[in-house]
Amino acid sequence: MSTDQPQGEDPFRKPPPPGDLPPYQGPEGGGPYGTGPGGPYGPGPGGPYGPGPGAPGGPGGPYEGPPYGGPPYGGDQGYGPPDPLAGMPPLGNRFKRLVARIIDGLIVSIPVSLVFAAVNWHHWDPQNDQTKTTGLSILISVVYFIYEGLMLTTRGQTVGKMAMNLRVAMLENGAVPEGSPGWIRAAVYNLPQIVPCCGFLFWLVNVLWCTWDSPYHQCVHDKAAKTVVVSTRQ
Repeated sequence: MSTDQPQGEDPFRKPPPPGDLPPYQGPEGGGPYGTGPGGPYGPGPGGPYGPGPGAPGGPGGPYEGPPYGGPPYGGDQGYGPPDPLAGMPPLGNRFKRLVARIIDGLIVSIPVSLVFAAVNWHHWDPQNDQTKTTGLSILISVVYFIYEGLMLTTRGQTVGKMAMNLRVAMLENGAVPEGSPGWIRAAVYNLPQIVPCCGFLFWLVNVLWCTWDSPYHQCVHDKAAKTVVVSTRQ
């Protein structure tokens, strides 16, 4: 037996015929299914769907960057729910909102009461004439409604809110509540007070609603108009 045969080589293995290519290598070194250096699924370094993950000039891979295009582990577009107050100015302080209402109430009620008293000077006893007292309250509510509606729809602020650095904004986009939203807000706050008995109860629940509402601290009139009170100072 000859000792010239290399150890480990099959003596019965036939050499490949001349011109045959190695297994899994097509013409030009591209594999049996096509040409090019991309392997069996086509040309290019990334297979049939374009450049692979992290390939130069190609899109990032499935694990490159935060999931779903958002910041990881929370944030506006992460795993947690988005923050409803993100991008919004600070919410208006509840105490400042109360002071703003008091200022507006005085601005409206004092001149209206003086005019009403002057007109009825000889025919009205405030302590005994309940009908005229009720009429004065209704008049104040109506004037306040007009005053607030005009101020909100033109600039988003009453005089009281300007003094307290507050403004009313649309919850959706922060815009001035022009048109219907401003008038709806003013109406829900003022006009129920005209209704005897239950009007005051509704008004009380309305103004107290912001003390437990979350996350926007809205009163009932804010919810009706889809508005929110925010600070004008950051």
